[in-house]
Amino acid sequence: MCAGRSVARNVSDALAFIAEAAAQNAAYVQTPECTTLMEVDTDRLMAETKPEKDNESLAAFCATASMRKIWLHIGSMAVKVGERRLANRSYLIAPDGEIRARYDKIHMFDVDLGNGDVYSESVNYQAGSSAVVADLPWGKLGLTICYDLRFPALHRALAKAGAAFLAGPAAFTRVTGEAHWHTLLRARAIETGTFVLAAAQGGRHENGRETFGHSLIVAPWGEVLAEGGTEPGVVIAEIDPHRIDAARSKIPSLTHDRAFEIVEAHPLQLEAVVK
Repeated sequence: MCAGRSVARNVSDALAFIAEAAAQNAAYVQTPECTTLMEVDTDRLMAETKPEKDNESLAAFCATASMRKIWLHIGSMAVKVGERRLANRSYLIAPDGEIRARYDKIHMFDVDLGNGDVYSESVNYQAGSSAVVADLPWGKLGLTICYDLRFPALHRALAKAGAAFLAGPAAFTRVTGEAHWHTLLRARAIETGTFVLAAAQGGRHENGRETFGHSLIVAPWGEVLAEGGTEPGVVIAEIDPHRIDAARSKIPSLTHDRAFEIVEAHPLQLEAVVK
């Protein structure tokens, strides 16, 4: 997607793409981070964001999941959790239209990229504190959002908790995406022996910011099964869950953890080694 500043238009665009994916027999459909709104102005962001209760956008997504008989994963949408406080929240919706899982983004994107782009997500958003795995008919799904991708311990914990699939919906900046997006997603898949599913925002948005796009579906051995570009559209692949056990049997690193401690070498010890 290339979400803009109109919630109604973004939801309409998302529903059209969801319908297109369902028409191609997709059983699980994921949307990117910030599906319903891409807004940098705090006052407008707060005015356009609603609590979860009686949220019309969320109700529309639940209705379409039920109508299409699909597992619908809203990668994230802002929901109001306080007077001037939001959560960046994922929703996994079952084919009966019921919400089966919620996940609030844990890691806040507070960075200065050095090119004039400064992001301070924690100013408006409340960080989550719980990692989430949810049941799908084909195995467990571990939920993450965007900046979480840079924290391999989270993904490893989800895999060790039984996740066969890891979701990484995102709105990666163009600068960081060009440098790191493919490498990070493939690394998380290889490290955990899971399928990584990452729908992404892409293009230049109404708020003036630019995201990288390139939605990816990555197999447990690290191959990219499907990739988008920067234009909005649907990316689809057929998933064979048997590939998870095949990859993990070859490299069973999830079972090879060993306790260790970090020891700081004494300067004299280092000197002795050099000599």
